[in-house]
Amino acid sequence: MDKLRRVLNGREENEELGLTAQVLDATSLSYSTRVKWFAICFAGGILCSLLGSALLFIPGKGIKLFAVFYTLGNVAALSSTCFLMGPLKQLKRMFEPTRLIATVVMLLCLVLTLCAAFWWEKNILAFVFCILQFLALTWYSISYIPFARDAVMKCFTTCLS
Repeated sequence: MDKLRRVLNGREENEELGLTAQVLDATSLSYSTRVKWFAICFAGGILCSLLGSALLFIPGKGIKLFAVFYTLGNVAALSSTCFLMGPLKQLKRMFEPTRLIATVVMLLCLVLTLCAAFWWEKNILAFVFCILQFLALTWYSISYIPFARDAVMKCFTTCLS
């Protein structure tokens, strides 16, 4: 069926297409499918974060489980927007000059949380990195809202003055 569709569209061989065109052709989703998978991925992220919060109270390995599930939840929620705008556009927007520092800090906090939980075996450090992860993800998220960062900075400046 795909070969018939390619012939009718005037593209007899898939090798004639560039790599980007092949990927876009293979991953084209309808709008409703994109919205459904966004909702599923975002809800899964929230569920992982809530599960991590519930596991925090388990004695011994609670903080480690919290750090892992909280980080997985944030990664799932962040990657859910790939379904709405596409992964390439998402990456381009993440690394725009206006949000480059926020993106790097957020990704660094995600990695450092997992490093603190697994390799360094420092529970309190993993918890601190989870807090920093939350703050970094919040700062990154409000970078998509026009003038939101300025409003938050003015609010904190006014509160601290």
